[in-house]
Amino acid sequence: MQVQPYLLFDGRCEEAIDFYRKAVGAEVNMLLRYKDHPEPAGEGMIPPGGGEKVMHANLRIGDSIVLASDGRCQGQPNFQGFSLSLTAKDGAEAEQLFTALSDQGKVHMPLAKTFFSSHFGMLADRFGVTWMVYVAP
Repeated sequence: MQVQPYLLFDGRCEEAIDFYRKAVGAEVNMLLRYKDHPEPAGEGMIPPGGGEKVMHANLRIGDSIVLASDGRCQGQPNFQGFSLSLTAKDGAEAEQLFTALSDQGKVHMPLAKTFFSSHFGMLADRFGVTWMVYVAP
């Protein structure tokens, strides 16, 4: 069994995918646009003008899979009640990942030494997704 996060970017999915490619080395395993839906879409299934928007994407980040979509394309992504935890191999990688993810985002806790890690920090990226970056002891 696996648990895979499924992030709904509400119209900003392609922008998010490009950002994660640069920030954390995300690789796109699959991307399906609403216009490429293999069956006729029911009424209200494709957002108005949303044919080019991402219906479903599968991203590999390190050893993990993150799923993503534009969802209903209303332009107001809302990520609350969870964080994605990113384990770096060492302090230099933690700093690089933290800096990249926090670009145009909001740092909640700067990357610093804690009792459980040589490097730990929390941030919300430019899309509002909360990340915890740390080095495992």
